[in-house]
Amino acid sequence: SVLETAVRDELLATNPAGRVKRPGVPRTEAHYLAIAGVAALLAASKDSRHAPLFRLLVSTGLRSGEALALRWQDVDLTNGVMRVRGTLSRVDGHLVIGEPKTERSRRDVPLSPATVALLRSVKATQAVERLKAASIWVETGHVFTTQIGTAVDPRNALRAISTAAKASGMTAGGLPTRRHPFAPAMLWPGVHLHTCSQLPGYPSSASTQHVEGHPHTHRPRTPPRR
Repeated sequence: SVLETAVRDELLATNPAGRVKRPGVPRTEAHYLAIAGVAALLAASKDSRHAPLFRLLVSTGLRSGEALALRWQDVDLTNGVMRVRGTLSRVDGHLVIGEPKTERSRRDVPLSPATVALLRSVKATQAVERLKAASIWVETGHVFTTQIGTAVDPRNALRAISTAAKASGMTAGGLPTRRHPFAPAMLWPGVHLHTCSQLPGYPSSASTQHVEGHPHTHRPRTPPRR
């Protein structure tokens, strides 16, 4: 990158590193859970404070940072739609809401009646916690908060889901793998591939076909005859 900058600034005629042959990088498959595995994980985490977060992730295909960045102003429970506008991450020791991962990540996500009910429950629980916290409550407007209203640290959410994964007998508990079963579940009734790629915010339909077509998560487009 430094050498390319030097070429741009006309300090070098060419980039000498450009002639170096790069070593090949072996491709490894990511771990994706099947729908049954996600169900087991949700069951193991039902007593966790972060259980509603996990349920939202697998029902909408959101990234964990996107869900943790959500504010109530982004959620329209009346019309059943949620606007993804940022992602929460830890930067230099501080929780910061940054731009979405890609341009397609900035999107509107329709909510099922079950997901609307889930978010109404989260809102009701938050109202109770606000009263209990009284003067120490910090009004951030986040959908998912601590008991005093502050944003949830992604590391704490990851730790909770890793604990649930271990309790359910799984070894891979990373949050990113939770959203991959979302599209296969949609593909079962024959939802168009383009729609499946838009809702989780994948960069393209090809990405959806590659990730969701993984043998561990794939389901047929139509249910088998009984």
